[in-house]
Amino acid sequence: MSDRTRYRKLKNTGHILFWMASLAFAMLSFDIVSEHKLSLTPDLFFKAIILNIGFALAVYSNLYLFIPRLLKKHKYIFYVFWLVLTLFGSALLVSGILSWVEKRDLTRLLLSANFFTSAGYVFITSLAKFLTDWIELQDISLRYHKAERQRLEAELNTLKAQINPHFLFNSLNNIYSLALVNSEKTPQLILKLSDLMRHVLYESRENFISLKKEIGFVTNFIELQRIRLSDQVKIAFTIEGEPAERKIMPLVFEPFLDNAFKHGPRSSGDDAYIRILIRILENELDFEITNSFNAADIRKPKGAHGVGLENVKQRLAMLYTKNEYKLDINGRENDFEVKLKIKLK
Repeated sequence: MSDRTRYRKLKNTGHILFWMASLAFAMLSFDIVSEHKLSLTPDLFFKAIILNIGFALAVYSNLYLFIPRLLKKHKYIFYVFWLVLTLFGSALLVSGILSWVEKRDLTRLLLSANFFTSAGYVFITSLAKFLTDWIELQDISLRYHKAERQRLEAELNTLKAQINPHFLFNSLNNIYSLALVNSEKTPQLILKLSDLMRHVLYESRENFISLKKEIGFVTNFIELQRIRLSDQVKIAFTIEGEPAERKIMPLVFEPFLDNAFKHGPRSSGDDAYIRILIRILENELDFEITNSFNAADIRKPKGAHGVGLENVKQRLAMLYTKNEYKLDINGRENDFEVKLKIKLK
């Protein structure tokens, strides 16, 4: 049974129970008015039914006609006019039938009592409708946000899955180039790579991780590159501030580091450099990385590094609001600069 069918059955049951209670209330009212002189007869039951038919006319006209077509469309004057007219018509109809059944004259007191009782029924059922509509709206909103969250989590997991092969591919390429010349640095690189892969595969599964761990990853990444590049590139790495217990998106710096160490060494002569700055403030972090850049690279088709940059942009947009981060990427003729200002969790 679907949720909609279950809700409809529950709603219909509620209506039936409400009118059964109203019927009992009407019979009890007749008994009280007669000072308990009435007996439970078909006539009494008939009069209670007539009374409830009048109430139901006003209630359902309001619920299914006036509220959706007038009140919800902000036609307040028409809503009040038709509601009062219906209440009066309902009270007049019921009072007239009861007067005819009881063979007595229609009185202003009877008409007034039925009018205000109908108004009370309309007020109570309107409140019940607004409450159920609000609950239904909250349920729809909850289910929508749940589905949206599941969709975003699926997209995020897909983006995370892209990082692993991309990072491993680039790192293995570096180790392979050194292994070809039987470099003594190869074992050190493999050891460093295992530490980095542990972070990529296991520690970065959550949407936000310890800033301390992420900075540790950055430090190990740079040390691995120092071993690989030796004195080919001037590397400056500075950390200002303490990470404390703050959290950040995992692997947020990796694509920028990877891009810098891939293109920085391509600069000619002794001018190749990479400068990295991480500044930790109270509630935010500034990350800056600048590397020398050969202008000829700009005209080359994008390689795998384009995947990493697009990946981090998408993950930032999914995990942070627009005012929680600012990313500037500037490629000039002789250098490439990335600036990221991000709020810490």
